[in-house]
Amino acid sequence: MSNKKIHEDQKYVEGLSQNNSFVIQAIYTKFSPKVIHYICNNSGDREQAQDVIQEVLLVIYDQAKVKNLKLTCPFDAYFFLLCKRKWLNMLKKSSLQEVTINEEIVSKDEPLEELVSESENFEEKQSLYERMFQKLGQACKELLAKSFQLQSMEEVAESLNVTYGYARKKKSLCIGQLTKMIQESPGFANLKNPRK
Repeated sequence: MSNKKIHEDQKYVEGLSQNNSFVIQAIYTKFSPKVIHYICNNSGDREQAQDVIQEVLLVIYDQAKVKNLKLTCPFDAYFFLLCKRKWLNMLKKSSLQEVTINEEIVSKDEPLEELVSESENFEEKQSLYERMFQKLGQACKELLAKSFQLQSMEEVAESLNVTYGYARKKKSLCIGQLTKMIQESPGFANLKNPRK
């Protein structure tokens, strides 16, 4: 493993490996809602989200017991990344249509260092995205937030009391603006490909 500092969230990994019900409950309370929200917004439901969470907790338990997992990033980022990969993999298997993110497959045999490094990178990307999102104008922030929550652009347009055509064009402009801000921000180049 790398010589990076062990993250304080290692306590969740330790708790899982010891079957500590208090820690397991804390993981469900603190980290599950984000996963459930993600899966429900990406062709899934609460029950499927619970299944993914169960399976990922077993993977982390296995990594802790067998591979002595040492966390150098927040548990939230690591847990969410594994759940997201697991869900995309399940979608790909159950659907005839191809899920575009091909490498998003969770495996018990995947090198831990790579997963942790990817989680750290994911956390940094999320943080950069969040900072740039906050710099957008109010109209863009509202439109993008609605388009993440609602199923279709028709619903977004209706909820904002604008035409469908306007909502689509505005969303495209807002995403373009956000992408440009992210790409021009210091440190973006380091995030694109952190692996050597």
